[in-house]
Amino acid sequence: MMGGNMNKMMKQVQKMQADMLKMQEELANRTVVSTAGGGAVKVTVNGKQEILAIEIKPEAVDPEDVEMLQDLILAAVNEGIKNSQEMVNKEMGKLTGGLNIPGLF
Repeated sequence: MMGGNMNKMMKQVQKMQADMLKMQEELANRTVVSTAGGGAVKVTVNGKQEILAIEIKPEAVDPEDVEMLQDLILAAVNEGIKNSQEMVNKEMGKLTGGLNIPGLF
């Protein structure tokens, strides 16, 4: 009797692993966009927390105030990474039933 339950559980675990790998591949292709400075800087990040694009409006470039532009880029990148992590956690939570399993992605 124990063997039947164990086989069923192993099949469920294998299915969850396969589903998670598929989800990870899908999330790698999904993106989030964040902005800073009222849209002066826009950053696109994928589900692997990779920066795919940084767009800077010309009016944000002031040679006299490079520090402000650096701050805008930093803010947009950090927000983009945070949003990407939230997207991944939300989608993975659908597979794991809300279980927090460290190191999944």
